[in-house]
Amino acid sequence: MRRLGGLLAVLVLPAAAVAQRPALSDNVRRYVSTDTAVVAITGVTVIDGRGTPARQGQTVVLRDGRIAEIGGGVRVPEGALTIDGAGMTLIPGIVGLHDHMFYTAAGGRAAQMSYTGPRLYLASGVTTVRTTGTRSPYADINLKRAIDAGQAPGPRIHVTTPYLTGPDGGGSMFVADQPEAARRFVAYWASEGATWVKFYTDVSRASMKAAIDEAHRQHMKATGHLCSVTFREAVGLGLDDFAHGVLTATDFVPDKQLDKCPPNVYRQLDSLVVPDGPVAKSLIELMVKRGASMTTTMAVFEALSPKRPVTDPRSLDLMAPPVREAYLANRAFIDSMPQGTFTPDGFARALAFDKRFYAAGGILASGVDPTGNGGALPGYGDQRGYELLREAGLTAEQAVQVVSYNGARVLGVVDRLGSVEKGKIADLVLLRGDLTADPSVIRNVVTVFKDGVGYDPGKLIDAVRGRVGID
Repeated sequence: MRRLGGLLAVLVLPAAAVAQRPALSDNVRRYVSTDTAVVAITGVTVIDGRGTPARQGQTVVLRDGRIAEIGGGVRVPEGALTIDGAGMTLIPGIVGLHDHMFYTAAGGRAAQMSYTGPRLYLASGVTTVRTTGTRSPYADINLKRAIDAGQAPGPRIHVTTPYLTGPDGGGSMFVADQPEAARRFVAYWASEGATWVKFYTDVSRASMKAAIDEAHRQHMKATGHLCSVTFREAVGLGLDDFAHGVLTATDFVPDKQLDKCPPNVYRQLDSLVVPDGPVAKSLIELMVKRGASMTTTMAVFEALSPKRPVTDPRSLDLMAPPVREAYLANRAFIDSMPQGTFTPDGFARALAFDKRFYAAGGILASGVDPTGNGGALPGYGDQRGYELLREAGLTAEQAVQVVSYNGARVLGVVDRLGSVEKGKIADLVLLRGDLTADPSVIRNVVTVFKDGVGYDPGKLIDAVRGRVGID
């Protein structure tokens, strides 16, 4: 009765208070479980995203889409909708920094995910994404517009340009054969609303420099899946963020030619990366000194590595039948090989590099990259990224910092998002269980709050079941 009375009291709050909450269409409301101006989550364990120790028995009050109060002695406001958080963990909304709105799978299959992608991200607790390269830029731009207007469910989207590569690349990517072409490319996409530039493997140093300079002039930032340009060279050119982590750092390849991507680069790096060696130490020191962030995407690499536990039953259930069959066949092939793209030792060394970068004070963020053979799904792959950070040796609090607060730092929105702090926007994830004791609790999403509105993950997942890979 107390909870029902609180709900009725909320319904008669002044119109001004209600008006501050997002106006959601019926298409979005079908997934909403909680939409009241004042919510109190009681008795919950809070991991705030700042890397500080978890706090048990907390009451967190949300008011008009923001975090109003946090503490062990906070009183539940009159009229609040109360959620019993005993036995649960509350973390900031996940900020995915390599979260495409397209998906590729085994057998050359690919699909734009303007329907399945945003629902899966949100259902998994991912409330903010950077697309980090696009094949359908206007699909991403229009999706962002629809989500921002409350017409479609999904995370906040930071739009990245299409891929910018060099003359050895092509396909759906923009090929910059001259620095001036790279500069014009960036200027155009800045005018269309992109806030990040994405480089790909064959870009030259000259084109990268021209694009970065133009991006910074346009108040944009730049990231890249590197190969032809080393990490050290890219730091000197002013690159803001390094996608994928050390497994694209050709600094480790001896006799690498300038502006050329070495052959069989992943196989080479699998054996050449030594996380505590002189190349790694020097590189980490330089990146930290210059403030360059790094986005790890180990979930997508895991799907290409033999004998790794990546056949997630949840993912298989969501894939379209032909996509699932192709993926399982590919996984069986990889597991039958002495090594896949990466060996177990190489995979472990890449995780160790992530930890060393973080421990040295580097801004380590995380994302899924739902590409490769299709084993890393939107959202689910972000959750797996958290588990892999724990496998690397980070504490629960540190891993949450990587997947939330650090992502917000990279995007420049940390004053509003990325942590459970008073005054910040109420983008939060309520999990069933103790995340400090069991990394798999990251999968047990009860409610995802975005702007203080609670979304039902089960309804969002049911909407995409059997559709991943076709829509």
